[in-house]
Amino acid sequence: MRLHRLSITAFGPFGATQEVDFDALSSAGLFLLHGPTGAGKTSVLDAVCFALYGAVPGARQSPGASLRSDHAPVDLPTEVQLELTVGGRRLEVTRSPAQPRPKKRGDGFTMEKAQSRLRGYDPERGWHALSKSHQEIGEELTQLIGMSRDQFCQVVLLPQGDFARFLRSDAEARGKLLGRLFDTRRFAAVEERLAELRRGAEAKVTAADERILALAQRIAQAAGPAGAEATPIAARPCEPGLAEAVLEWAAIARSTARERLDIADRVVAWAEGRQREARHALDAVRELARLQQRYEETRLRSAALEERRPEHDRCQDELERARKADRVAPALELREDAERAYRAASDGLGRARALLSPELRDVGADRLAELERKFQQELYALDAAREAEERSARIDGERVRLNREAQADDELIREADAWLADWDTTRAALKGRVDASQEAATRAERLAGLLAPARRRLDAAGRRDALATDVQQAEERLTGAREQELDARKAWLDLRERRLRGIAAELAAGLVAGEPCTVCGSADHPVPASPGDGHVDRATEERALAAQQSAEEARARAEQQLGLVRERHAAAETEARGDDASASSTVAELGELVDRLTSEHAEAHRLAAATNPAREALTAAEREHTERLEQRQEAHGRMSARTAAREALDGEQARLEEQIAAARGESPSVAAHAERLTRRVTRLADAAEAVRTEQDAAQRRKEADDRLSDAAFRAGFDTPETAAATLLDAAAQRDLQHRIDAWQAEAAAVADRRAERDAREAAERPAAQPSAAQGEFETAEWLLREASSALAAADERCGELTRLSRQAADEVRRLGPVRQEYERIARLAGLAAGTSADNGRKMRLEAYVLAARLEQVAAAATARLQRMSSGRYTLVHSDARTGGRRAGLGLHVVDAWTGSERDTATLSGGETFFASLALALGLADVVTEEAGGVRLDTLFIDEGFGSLDDQTLDEVLDVLDSLRERDRSVGIVSHVADLRRRIPVRLEVVKERQGSSVRHRLV
Repeated sequence: MRLHRLSITAFGPFGATQEVDFDALSSAGLFLLHGPTGAGKTSVLDAVCFALYGAVPGARQSPGASLRSDHAPVDLPTEVQLELTVGGRRLEVTRSPAQPRPKKRGDGFTMEKAQSRLRGYDPERGWHALSKSHQEIGEELTQLIGMSRDQFCQVVLLPQGDFARFLRSDAEARGKLLGRLFDTRRFAAVEERLAELRRGAEAKVTAADERILALAQRIAQAAGPAGAEATPIAARPCEPGLAEAVLEWAAIARSTARERLDIADRVVAWAEGRQREARHALDAVRELARLQQRYEETRLRSAALEERRPEHDRCQDELERARKADRVAPALELREDAERAYRAASDGLGRARALLSPELRDVGADRLAELERKFQQELYALDAAREAEERSARIDGERVRLNREAQADDELIREADAWLADWDTTRAALKGRVDASQEAATRAERLAGLLAPARRRLDAAGRRDALATDVQQAEERLTGAREQELDARKAWLDLRERRLRGIAAELAAGLVAGEPCTVCGSADHPVPASPGDGHVDRATEERALAAQQSAEEARARAEQQLGLVRERHAAAETEARGDDASASSTVAELGELVDRLTSEHAEAHRLAAATNPAREALTAAEREHTERLEQRQEAHGRMSARTAAREALDGEQARLEEQIAAARGESPSVAAHAERLTRRVTRLADAAEAVRTEQDAAQRRKEADDRLSDAAFRAGFDTPETAAATLLDAAAQRDLQHRIDAWQAEAAAVADRRAERDAREAAERPAAQPSAAQGEFETAEWLLREASSALAAADERCGELTRLSRQAADEVRRLGPVRQEYERIARLAGLAAGTSADNGRKMRLEAYVLAARLEQVAAAATARLQRMSSGRYTLVHSDARTGGRRAGLGLHVVDAWTGSERDTATLSGGETFFASLALALGLADVVTEEAGGVRLDTLFIDEGFGSLDDQTLDEVLDVLDSLRERDRSVGIVSHVADLRRRIPVRLEVVKERQGSSVRHRLV
């Protein structure tokens, strides 16, 4: 990497634009950057770092600090532009930090975002833009340089104060710096991963032990008293021997539970025997008590039966007399029916005579029949008069109908006149509706033409917003692809470097005795090289190269995919803008536009849809107009016809009235006269029939009295009244028979029970005592239940202990592989963390890797330190432990004059300077090699030369001058006056009131 030109504007102490020509300064190989304190020497280096990485070195990037110069005018923006060659490409990077600028409208300031631009130079095309993205520019430059910002600041800018502190610091501080430079985070991640795996495995073992302990607690609960006799478990989760102790304790609990089960089984057998004996004794006592009670019940029932004997005899006599009276019952019923019929006929005759006139109430049936026939003949003569009266009534109805029709026609004529009076207004309103509907149809067509493009713009805006997310995701995938490409390239370069270091062994593998070497041409091969540890062959390097090429292709595909997504996003944005290219509408705005057009179109379409109904309404109104004119004319014609019909009806009704008046006599109407005659005929007929019915009922009652007297005499009764009093219904007779049968059945049952021998013998024995036998049986029953419960509990306890012991054994078997895995991971984690006894130096894995890097840095620094110190000092790496600290990052200096090895913290000020300079140059070589061998053609060394004497200063400058052998240029940042005499090419930073400026001093 070579710097060509640096342009600084309003940056740090520089209030105006300053140009630094590194090509002119680098022509002599060694140049001096000097100036008074606070002029801005370090700010020039900060500008280089800001141009490459977008930030100044970490020590000067304090929170809230501004890079803008306080000396700059408000309208001059802060900007840094650097032109350089890196990776064979000529580039120009321009960066501006976030800074306030005056508002374009009004007073005050507005914050402007940070900006970055990258251009490339092509001999044919000249300068052309490459990117304006902060992320893309940062990734591109980091990939080309091969170093992070911290590595660049340590390797290219060489801050001497940091390395002087590095020499004097302890192992922890050295580890932080080396870890930042060599990026050993992956080894720290390995340590953390192993620690995490150890914690996870420990958690699994602890969880399994806790499950085993939980089973042990359940076993203790299931064992009950047997568990209390066993020795408690003292081991804790994750302690060795826990599983064996639990299994042993479970075996003791099972054995004790089985012994208790055998005892409970024998107790149950004894309780069952006692319960059987008590059951037999209780059954015998209960049987004796039953027989004694049965005998006593029989004695009491016999006494009660004798008390009820008189009632039995009375019921038997009463039942016999009732059965004799049953033979008189039919005659009694016939007499009662005849009496009821006679009373009914007498009542009917009285009611019929009451309806007749007084002179007819005592006449006989024949006279009543004669009068009935007379009035019936008069009734037949009124039929013609009734028909005339009915016709007169119909004429009245027709006259009412004609009046109703006349009123309807009058109403129709008035309604038609009123409707026809508004005809012109109605017709104009209907024509207005037709015109409005046609106008709405035209407006609906126009809105439909606007709605379709608006919907397309809304869809495009939705795609645009979705594609914006796709663009962001594609950019993230591109970033990931670039990082993978950088990792693959770094891995390939590391393998290539290792292969080149062992290329001699690879060439030696192809040597044949007697044939010339392809390198030196000698046919003798006395000591061919052999491959060392970690040798990389050609196939491994080619696989790494293929992986790097695959990552590069993935990055190219990601870039292509990002371009396609951006094109689709731009197309969707253009379509969403539509004809209005000046502004981009949001989805919400376009949605409101579509909703408004849709609403207006729907309203216009609704109005347009009323065109046909409006036309139909107009046609219907015109048709109704014609119909109403015709109806009015027809109504006038019907009125003339009704007048003639009314005159004809009046003449016919006059003739009928004369006929009716002659027939009705004194009655108001013929119908009333006919109704009066009909009632008279009916009453006469009813009275004649009632007289005949009453005479027949009297004759049947006399005959029934004769039959009843004869039947009572034959049944043995003195009078019919006596037979009627003795008569009982069927229910009463059944009740008497049931009472007689019940007494006889009870008598037979008592006789049978008095004949029982066992009951009679039991009555002669002493009284039974069942309560005492019941108490003895209940005691035996309770003892059996208690023994059975104890046996069931003991059996259940044995089964539960067996099941839980089997579960514990299964858990112990499953724990075996888990514990072995935990022990293996714990050993690895302890070894990597430096806490294992196998790690004698107590070195962490990250410290071990850094120690190897520090050993390389010490070897590279020694080559220059020996020249600076005239061969006196050598830097060596030490992995010895000091006190209780861990080993690995010690750094000592060997004094060739005394042969002693001492700590670098014992060096003097001047010795510390050139030792730290040598260390910085050595670290630069190692980090450069680590970064893939990127050539660094421009270096800067910051301060420290004032502590050297003249001879040592000459030796140091000789070493720095030797760096030009590989076409390097070295810039020394110092304010030491003697260096201005020794270094003719200088860049002077001048401190002025209006801001600092730079001046070139060239040969």
